[in-house]
Parts: sequence; C-alpha cells; structure tokens
Amino acid sequence: MTQRKILFFDSKSYDEKTFKSALKTLNAQDKLHFTFLESKLNEETIIEAQGYDGLCLVNSDARNSNVMDKIHKLCETVKIIALRSAGYSGSSVNIVKQYGLQVCRVPSYSPHAVAEHSLALLLSLNRNMHRAYFRTKLHNFTLDGLVGIDLFGKTVGIIGIGSVGLCAVKIFLGFGCKVLAYDIKPDDTIAKEQGFQYVSMDELLRESDIVSLHAPMHESTYHLINKEALDKMKHGAMLINTSRGPLVDANALVNCLKAGKLRGAALDVYEFEDKYFYNDFSQRVMEDDTLARLISMPNTIVTSHQAFLTEEALKNIAESIVQSLLDFFNGSQTNTSKVE
Repeated sequence: MTQRKILFFDSKSYDEKTFKSALKTLNAQDKLHFTFLESKLNEETIIEAQGYDGLCLVNSDARNSNVMDKIHKLCETVKIIALRSAGYSGSSVNIVKQYGLQVCRVPSYSPHAVAEHSLALLLSLNRNMHRAYFRTKLHNFTLDGLVGIDLFGKTVGIIGIGSVGLCAVKIFLGFGCKVLAYDIKPDDTIAKEQGFQYVSMDELLRESDIVSLHAPMHESTYHLINKEALDKMKHGAMLINTSRGPLVDANALVNCLKAGKLRGAALDVYEFEDKYFYNDFSQRVMEDDTLARLISMPNTIVTSHQAFLTEEALKNIAESIVQSLLDFFNGSQTNTSKVE
C-alpha cells in the first residue's frame, strides 16, 4: 500500500502524541504519514490541504459549509475526511459526501471518561471545590459559603441512557443515590437489572435533586432544558451537562441562576462554544456576555469540553481513526463509520 498523507487541522500536543503512538501500535508507519497543523481549517488555510490524501478534523471545523465546498474545488487529491469525534451535529460533511468523499468518525471512545467527568463536576460544584481552591491559594481558610449537601440518598435524574448515561447511572447508584431516567427508547430490562426507574421528563425534573444530561444532539433535543423545563426543576437542584451544548438554553439558564432557583450548574459544553473552546482568550475581552456571565457566577463551573480527555479515550480515538483510514485506503471499509 502506497503511503498516504493525512493532514491534521486544529491539532493539539496530545493529538500528535496519541496518533503517532497509534501508527506504531497498528504497524501503519509505512502506510500513513501524518502532518499536524495547529491552525484551524478555514477559507484561508484550506490551501494547505492540497496534495494530501485525507484530512483529520475536529467537528467544529467541519461546520463551515464554504470550506467543505472548497475541499472539492481546491483539494482534488483528498478522498476522506476523518472527524476526531463521536458526534457530528451541525457538520457540513454531507456537502463533501455529495462529491464522493468518504467521511468517518469515532463511534465510541470512552463512555466512562464522560460519565466520570460529570461526577467530577458535580462533586466540585456541590462541595465548592473551585471556590475553596482559590481561597486557600490566598491563605484564606474560612469555611463560609462552602456548605454542600450529602449525595447519599439524593435523587439523580439522568436524561439519555446511552453508553455514557448508563455509566453515569452505575456511578450514582454506587453513591447511594436514587436514580430516575428518561429516554425516548426506555429499556425496562436494563432498568430492573441495574436498579433505576424510567419516568416521564416532567416527573424527572420535578423529583430530581441533580439533573445530568447525556442525550445526543437532534432537532428534538435542541433546548431540551429551556425556561419551561427549568421552571419545573426542584428548587435548589443542580444541573450538569457533559453532552451537547445546545441541549441547554444558556440565556434561560443564566436567568434561572440569577433568580436563585438552582443551587448551581456545571457545564462542560456550551451552545456557542465553537468560537472559544480549545483556544486561549485570556488576553482578550469576552464578547459572549452569556458565557462570561456563566463563568463569573459563584455557583457555576464551566470546563472547556474536556470530558473526553483521558489517556484511554485519546488512545481509542486515535486507533479507531487510524484503522478506519487503513481500511479505506485498502479498499475495505468494514471498519469505516459513515456519517448518516
């Protein structure tokens, strides 16, 4: 097999490390050659892709329809686009598929990583770890404002019982919590085996002390947590989102927090995150007032879409994509996941 050249856009140090390791693990050094660029894919940088056989992108870079169209016009050697993600909501990949290009993604990498990050966010939010950390850095050892609640015996509502949601269920059951769940396709057998209960969305919102989101992004889940849903939540509840940003109406959440309805919220995703997440804006004024407001509130935690970021997950992502590329260029696409 001729060595194929793959260009990575928006590459981070951990991408280069894990993908080079995956090449060795799968004995693909003589079959694939990777070039890593820190720059994001846009209408100015697309010219860099000329002469390459494939591109490896983050999902946010694949949302620019103009760029996707230019790949066909300017980069005729590119035959495949690999997305370093499981989700592809909002992507413009259907444009390049119309030109006969293959698109692959990572079906699953580590549901445990995302579920565990949800718990980390909850524990930090509930016990005010974020506030205590900075307080003791200043040698301030007072405890005022750091009171949390016991998780044992509390009711946790899990929205979306896929692989991540089910991992979250098991974790919270291990903490001695009562778990309620909502999913459009409830599996009563699994619920009985694991010891949780499926309920309606309204009942979950009313009864849960903690609501954790693990649903995919579809038209039906856009702003699933809006003003109406927030109004139904129990006073003093906490909201955790490690799934998709647009599931939560950010402006409605800000207003809800300002009104004192919720105890707090912890978000690893944000509906308008593409402009900011994974980039350093520490020397600039934040233009997004809603995001700035969420970050500044004392009872919120915002992380930069890092729930997936474990060594195990990165290894799975890299090896899955390398194998998909090998399959594609070998003419065997059995392991290549097409975007539907």
